Amino acid sequence: MERNSGKSVMGKGLDSILGDGATARMAGSSVAVAVIDQNPNQPRKHFDPEQLEKLKDTIKAHGVLQPLVVRPRGDRYELIAGERRLRAAIEAGLGEVPVHVVDFDDRQVMEAALVENIQRTDLNPIEKAQGFKDYLDRFKLTHDQLAVRLGMGRPTVSNFVGLLDLPKDVQEAVRAGQISMGHAKVIKGVAGAEAQTNLCRQIVSLGLSVHATEQLARQAAAPVAPQVVSTPTEPRFEKTDHVLGIERELSGKLALKVDIRLKGPEKGSLVVAFDSNEEFERVLEMLRR
Repeated sequence: MERNSGKSVMGKGLDSILGDGATARMAGSSVAVAVIDQNPNQPRKHFDPEQLEKLKDTIKAHGVLQPLVVRPRGDRYELIAGERRLRAAIEAGLGEVPVHVVDFDDRQVMEAALVENIQRTDLNPIEKAQGFKDYLDRFKLTHDQLAVRLGMGRPTVSNFVGLLDLPKDVQEAVRAGQISMGHAKVIKGVAGAEAQTNLCRQIVSLGLSVHATEQLARQAAAPVAPQVVSTPTEPRFEKTDHVLGIERELSGKLALKVDIRLKGPEKGSLVVAFDSNEEFERVLEMLRR
């Protein structure tokens, strides 16, 4: 059953869903942790052990201050929001936890889980992306419709879901925080899974900024043709495939345009182009190692 499908729920947070036509009961009650089952549609898949340990210590000292949100499932309850609190409470040795019991349908449960987690900085983009996709697939919504439900722009939804089209290695780099959403967007514009994976590895190994990644992606996409370098007083020397390969290798490592200018069979110059002081300083630092 769908309720208020055209309203935004993100702006007001979880409270907006709690008042979204659902019948709340037993507010402020406590139930045994043994009868609470996890939400199978929980977007969060990873729980930081250190953060859970801190929350456990807080709960030991002050108890669970914010009730968990659950719905009845026969003689048990299904958790809707508050899985970190539930896990920490169990670790702290609590037998019961305060709950807010609501009559939610499956759609509201998924929305509540998304809303609780979507604005948390510690929920990684891949988890958000998978949560969006699961919701879209289950309820057959468009990106525009989900954006309206969550009170965000359609491009934001599309950018998150698009992360799941990237190679697994790239997704893992996003999940681990090794590359940003900005990096991932640039990588997605590169053709081919192998090229995307290679670009991701260069970003991580060289610590490239998004701007430097954009330049590197443009260079990789540019057609490579034999180059001839000449001066008014010197003969022309055509670059061999070996020299062109070295140029591409250095350009990839530096994320800058590299030009090998031949002046003879065994002489020439190596030119590294940069567009900002930041790029110049980065090259200097690499050369000084």
